Amino acid sequence: MGYLLLSGAIAAEIGATTAMKYSEGFTRLWPSLITLCGYVVSYALLSQTLKTLTVGTAYAIWAGAGTAVIAVIGMAFLHESASPVRLLGIALVIVGVVVLNLGGTHT
Repeated sequence: MGYLLLSGAIAAEIGATTAMKYSEGFTRLWPSLITLCGYVVSYALLSQTLKTLTVGTAYAIWAGAGTAVIAVIGMAFLHESASPVRLLGIALVIVGVVVLNLGGTHT
């Protein structure tokens, strides 16, 4: 159940961060509200995740997955550079999360 909640937290964070791009500095109402609600939902789900996963593991997965997916969204849909260095950075984020998870997820 912890990983299911964590997946929801990651999805909400990705949605909120994507909406933030379209909020134009919080000057547009709907993207700003989506950003706010997305982060509230994300943190609420992340806090529930901590009942079954260690904080280091949960946060590493949440932050790492969010970072990697947002970077890919930026490259795929927002015309951001897909340079080899950026792709390497995404790979290193993923490797870092995997290495942290090798330590286990017990509380």
